Amino acid sequence: MAIDVASADPGIRDDSRRELLRVLGDVERRVLWLSTAITDHANRVRPNPSGLKVGGHQASSASMTSIMTALWFHELTRDDRVSVKPHASPVLHAINYLLGELDQSYLTQLRSFGGLQSYPSRSKDPDPVDYSTGSVGIGATAPLWGAVARRYVDGRFGGAGAGRQYSLLGDAELDEGAIWEAVQDPTVAGLGEIVWVVDLNRQSLDRVVPGAAAERVRGMFTAAGWQVLTLKYGQLLEDLFDRPGGDELRLRLDTMENPEYQRLLRCTPQQLRDRLPGTGSGSGPIAHLLSGVDDDTLHNAVRNLGGHDLGALLDAYDTIDDTRPTVIFAYTVKGYGLPTEGHPQNHSTLLTGDQMAELAARLGEDLDAPWRGFADDSAAAALCTAAAERLRRPHQETVRPPAVPADLGRPAPGGTGNTQQALGRALLDLTRKAPEAAGRVVTVSPDVSSSTNLGGWLNKVGVWSPAEGTDWFADDAETILHWREKPTGQHLELGIAETNLVGLLGELGATWSRWGQPLLPIGVVYDPFVNRALEPWSFGIYAGGQSILVGTPSGVSLASEGGAHQSITTPSLGIEQPGCVSYEPAFGIDTEWCLLASLSNLGKPNGSSAYLRLSTRPVDQSLAAVPADPAARERRRRQTVAGAYPLRRTVGTPAVTLAVMGAMVPEALAAADRLTTLDRPADVICVTSPDLLFRAQRARLGQEDAPSWILDQVFPAERATPLLTLVDGHPHTLAFLATVNNVPVTTLGVSRFGQSGALDDVYRYHGIDTDSVVQAVLDLID
Repeated sequence: MAIDVASADPGIRDDSRRELLRVLGDVERRVLWLSTAITDHANRVRPNPSGLKVGGHQASSASMTSIMTALWFHELTRDDRVSVKPHASPVLHAINYLLGELDQSYLTQLRSFGGLQSYPSRSKDPDPVDYSTGSVGIGATAPLWGAVARRYVDGRFGGAGAGRQYSLLGDAELDEGAIWEAVQDPTVAGLGEIVWVVDLNRQSLDRVVPGAAAERVRGMFTAAGWQVLTLKYGQLLEDLFDRPGGDELRLRLDTMENPEYQRLLRCTPQQLRDRLPGTGSGSGPIAHLLSGVDDDTLHNAVRNLGGHDLGALLDAYDTIDDTRPTVIFAYTVKGYGLPTEGHPQNHSTLLTGDQMAELAARLGEDLDAPWRGFADDSAAAALCTAAAERLRRPHQETVRPPAVPADLGRPAPGGTGNTQQALGRALLDLTRKAPEAAGRVVTVSPDVSSSTNLGGWLNKVGVWSPAEGTDWFADDAETILHWREKPTGQHLELGIAETNLVGLLGELGATWSRWGQPLLPIGVVYDPFVNRALEPWSFGIYAGGQSILVGTPSGVSLASEGGAHQSITTPSLGIEQPGCVSYEPAFGIDTEWCLLASLSNLGKPNGSSAYLRLSTRPVDQSLAAVPADPAARERRRRQTVAGAYPLRRTVGTPAVTLAVMGAMVPEALAAADRLTTLDRPADVICVTSPDLLFRAQRARLGQEDAPSWILDQVFPAERATPLLTLVDGHPHTLAFLATVNNVPVTTLGVSRFGQSGALDDVYRYHGIDTDSVVQAVLDLID
């Protein structure tokens, strides 16, 4: 049965709308039932030998059923993308089941191994999920950056469509700082395809949210340039407001504290008649109004909020202004339609068997056959079929990412330089040596482009903007950084907010799987703030976003900046981050090789992200001793990108092995020279990736599927000696290397907050200067 709300005759149009709402109501009730039953089966029906709580969020799902039913079964197009609040994942799976996108067998597998995930997951769920959610605030903001990524791809390569980007979020998520960092970014104000729907149920995990903060929050969105729509009351309440005493009733509800309103949801009709009028001047008219309302109507009216009124929701979707972002505040009841509705502790409450039976009877469902579909000849089945056809996305071929050269052929640089400078130089070389690959590179910065050495690249490729901008300083001879904004630009600049940076980075890194167009995204951030960005970046990797995060400058080598800007833990974070390869190169040529290897892993199935920790410390580049012979140079490159290479091999048997990383190489080599004069010859190993070496060691033990050849070449058993490790970061980063050959070890690094000062003074303070290395070696081997 086809349903068409468009008609030239107003009477027919009204009839069609009523029929549409009736059928949507049938689907809404089925979605409520299925989402509740999915969680019920996981907790109460499915065998659970461990006895541990499986969990789920029936109440949080129930508050979203109307919003999501109206959206999927009437509003969405195949080009739209939706981020669903984490605790409403059963609603999404119920909808996908009704649309034929999820096999019935999965409905019994919520939170089981290989089954439906606890929260929506693009990479792990068996049914369509547009955005992974689960970490509060991050999933809500992802569509903002998805919109930017879509525009970028469509402008440069085409084929990304023009759909809206929806976020469905709980009102408690608005407490997250990541939300407001994203909302106020200047880039966001022009994203007219953005629509947020806030499930305003006035409850958080533990309590009813006190106060009435909605007006303040609405003002914050308005100030940021968003269209703000509010759905507070449903039609039943609006009809009561039109009666004598209705104005007083509206004022009473508008000014009522959240906890008082929530208590009304747990009242009998008689208790409502006693409580609802209140004690103010409007109590008499309200009491008189309620005296003419029967018990069922009164019970339904109290919970008749705009977020559960399908007609109001459709009207709101119809009034979205596509020239600016839109937020819809949809008032709802947490647990709407369930026996637990409105209870202040219903967040994780699960319905009992008796409550499930009562719900089944009220909704006309069968507890023993919970997954039945609609009758084939029903209007609801027709609506589901029409929606499935409307939303079905055509198969999309994925463009193969262009080949990235392993070596740009640059001669080993001389003089002094640092790895941060090498980043910018390598990107410029890429535009000349591999323009097709360079054309897929897009860089992102939170207002630190010039201070992270991207100036030359930025001048070369320009700044991305949907429209051509005017460079007012183009004729200023003293201007070095040229800010040319154009649709073909390859650099995106955000405000100073690291969470925004990595949110955008993740979405740029997912375009290969969304629209079939791979990008090679690189984000630069001061390394001390990688910790701040870590959670959203990690979540972006989990969601399939492949990107390169460059942390620079790093470590206590940034001596003059003091402890607040001296990163300590980031080398360890690089080892521990799944889906990512971390590098800390020591020389410019190492940086180039590691960057190229990282770029070659992006934009494809089974690809990988990368983290490069770079330094501004000037280092004599001749110390790299890059072989001139092409075959020997290639061997050095392979070792570098595999995790380490021998920088110096002493003649004969060494007394000690120095394993050093990044900016500390000069101290290690100087210590090796002094140890030689003390008749304690040392091998020096330059570690470029403790991450890959750790994986290689686990592979040796049969604990991971990874190559391990690099350990045999760099730490051969016949040269096993006591080991000293040296890193401009926490000393435990390289401690595991002692297990390669089971040798004694001393680990040097930074385990205290830093100090401002000259480099020699700071290194001496942390015990990582040359004197400290020599003394530690003597203590280790003598």
